[in-house]
Amino acid sequence: MRKAYAVLAGLLLLSVVVQFYLAAVGAFDKPQEDGSFALHSMTGMMIIPLLSVLATVAAAIAKAPGRLIGMSIAPLGLVIVQVLIIVLGGALDDSAGNTTTPSLIVLGLHALNGLAIMGVSAMVFRQARLFAGATAPGETAPVR
Repeated sequence: MRKAYAVLAGLLLLSVVVQFYLAAVGAFDKPQEDGSFALHSMTGMMIIPLLSVLATVAAAIAKAPGRLIGMSIAPLGLVIVQVLIIVLGGALDDSAGNTTTPSLIVLGLHALNGLAIMGVSAMVFRQARLFAGATAPGETAPVR
């Protein structure tokens, strides 16, 4: 189960990398349409949360340390923050639906929070690999 956890953690990290790619695809799509960010939205709302939950369950079954189990679910919590950032940013738009300075300031946090998701996912993957390489339950492999 340790190796399965490491694989799920790797897929989680890969999905976050793909998420950044899809954000760039949406941003550079011309003309900008409602569907420009469809794949970005689907990955962020479905794939990353699902992999975060599956990795957390695998970590718990593998009897990973509690901190590692908690870090494995953190990307899901940060995705929820992503949604809240979009909602709050949209609430600060003007009456015509155009962005305002306050809405842009809030919406800019979406990218920073995305970097946090990337960082946490990378830490989870690194720790999952170390945990998978450990020889005894509760033991962690030496840092390489």
